[in-house]
Amino acid sequence: MLFTDRADAGHRLAESLGHLRGDEPVVLGLPRGGVPVAFEVARALGAPLDVIVVRKLGVPYQRELGFGAIGEGGVRVISDDIVRRGRLDQADLASVEHAEAAELTRQAERFRAGRQRLDLTGRTAIVVDDGIATGATAAAACEVVRAQGAARVVLAVPVAPPDAAERLRGSTDEFVCLSTPFAFSAVGEWYQDFSQTPDDEVVSLLAQASSAQASSAQASSARVAAGPEETAAASDGTTSARTTAETSVAEEKDVAEEVAVDAAGVRLTGDLTVPAGALAVVMFAHGSGSSRHSPRNRLVAAALNEAGLGTLLFDLLTPAEEAHRSNVFDTETLAERLADATGWLRGRFAGPIGYFGASTGAAAALRAAATPDADITAVVSRGGRPDLAGPLLPAVRAPTLLIVGGNDPLVIDLNREAEAALRAETRLEIVPGATHLFEERGALQQVADLARDWFVGHLVTPARP
Repeated sequence: MLFTDRADAGHRLAESLGHLRGDEPVVLGLPRGGVPVAFEVARALGAPLDVIVVRKLGVPYQRELGFGAIGEGGVRVISDDIVRRGRLDQADLASVEHAEAAELTRQAERFRAGRQRLDLTGRTAIVVDDGIATGATAAAACEVVRAQGAARVVLAVPVAPPDAAERLRGSTDEFVCLSTPFAFSAVGEWYQDFSQTPDDEVVSLLAQASSAQASSAQASSARVAAGPEETAAASDGTTSARTTAETSVAEEKDVAEEVAVDAAGVRLTGDLTVPAGALAVVMFAHGSGSSRHSPRNRLVAAALNEAGLGTLLFDLLTPAEEAHRSNVFDTETLAERLADATGWLRGRFAGPIGYFGASTGAAAALRAAATPDADITAVVSRGGRPDLAGPLLPAVRAPTLLIVGGNDPLVIDLNREAEAALRAETRLEIVPGATHLFEERGALQQVADLARDWFVGHLVTPARP
């Protein structure tokens, strides 16, 4: 089983955890890579999401051998057998634990950004990681979670080697793993995109999940306060934005739904999010090997949503088409589908529309924006390949922002050439120290801030009286 990225893995993993929805579980992601997977699981189950910060305590002269682990709330799990066999004295234990406790506190404060740790007492806790190599950290996390009061501990991962999977089945109440390949050498080989998850992405995903839970709780309280007659009227299926295809996304209520878009004869799946009163919507054109589940684009989309802009993240290729890499460079076809999807969106939304394109998706966005009847108000390219839209660039009328990493020299040159070819308002922004995927600390957040400011300035401000 091969996963597109961590979000895709989380989406698939959630399908195998549906039986736990009735337990009202808490989902806990192991940082950093486990959090994007856990985010999709929590969203599918309608469960709260938190991070499980665990620090393994390694034997001083053999760090890879753990003699225990520590977690938040003063939880301390020690293997007396390893301490005895390793002939570790109290000074050894105290020195290692002191150093790891400081790092644990730093990580927890950084990831939670001031929010309190979720109480696990009496709850079903689902511990999620992006995959398992030896299983030592996952096993330690499960022990910490149980020590924090969880009544039932479930460990869920997309992939693990058979021997580690067998060991973990005996140390948890339930172990869910989608794939246990015998030819296993590293977790990353089972992902098309296994790029590093930056701290900023973890912080953003946790904040999104917390906000969604708060909104859900408010809606639930409102239904209780409204009484059974009003609740029935509101949920009879005739006016729900989540169930009625004809509902306009311009209504004064939040919209968050999975949609199906007919584009150039292909049915595409997307995620439409429109805050109440949004004046504009940004459509995302994903790059090579990516999908609407891309954590990088979702981080940018969240920043746009927080600024009051709607977003539509959808897949320009079907799963079968994604298997052939040549399709991701067929920007003419991708642009045709993007243009058709734009027409679909205009049937639901009367306001300005912008494009956010990444990698080859940026070329598709620029091609679509160059068509005579496009009427696209603004375009942002992240690490884009505008050269793939070369001859059409002068026809783009939408103000265009080109964002490139400072350590991505080839793409910088391609974007400088595009900047010269574009006739519309254009700006090239280079993020210092960033590589092509903007994995460096703070780099992706800079992309999100630049995109937000560009779209707000060109989509929203002109619409104001």
